[in-house]
Amino acid sequence: MEEQAPKFAVILSGCGVFDGSEIHEAVCTMLAIEQSGCTYQCFAPNTWQARTIDHFTGHAVAIAGDEDNRNVLAESARIARGNVKDIAEFKAKDYDAIVFPGGFGAALNWSDFAVKGAECDVNVEIRRALEESYKEGIVIGAMCIAPVVVAKVLGKEGIHLTIGNDKKVAAGLAKMGAVAEEKRATEVCVDAEHKIVTTPCYMLATSLPEIYDATRNLVDEMLELMDY
Repeated sequence: MEEQAPKFAVILSGCGVFDGSEIHEAVCTMLAIEQSGCTYQCFAPNTWQARTIDHFTGHAVAIAGDEDNRNVLAESARIARGNVKDIAEFKAKDYDAIVFPGGFGAALNWSDFAVKGAECDVNVEIRRALEESYKEGIVIGAMCIAPVVVAKVLGKEGIHLTIGNDKKVAAGLAKMGAVAEEKRATEVCVDAEHKIVTTPCYMLATSLPEIYDATRNLVDEMLELMDY
């Protein structure tokens, strides 16, 4: 019988680096998955963004509670071309891997790390998805600032992660129980024991080719942990 290709869950946090998912990281992740002969399904929490940023001016145009603020699931649909599901529907047993592209939405919409640091809270469905994925033993991937959310939920397990070489963020990871490893933009940190793979991406990268290489390397290492 032919081996079935692994299926990834790609978790989004909106659309745009300053208030949602980093688009280059998200799209390159999906490209790397497809180029590997695998499939993916996008998910996002059905909640309001912490704030909405005008990406041209860099200024906030709405905050939580404003009528013209935006919904994380609806904004994520822009990247997924409409093919995105509420993360409340995610079941780890249906997937071989779960991956979290970066972007400030990780620290604003999946969690409030941007405000509270290591004392942050995590969206209940994001927490459930991570805990369930860890329990089921599927491979977990995260890039850019997204590893802080993984650290908050799973740091007590003594996991190893990378966010590049940012000392302040690394200190936050340590407070949450995780071990921060310094890596260059396209390098990956592989925690084989806990089946977690991370890469700095735009924490250090300065070009789209670097993002492609980083996401490609991350997906390759995730597949290695699946023996695929």
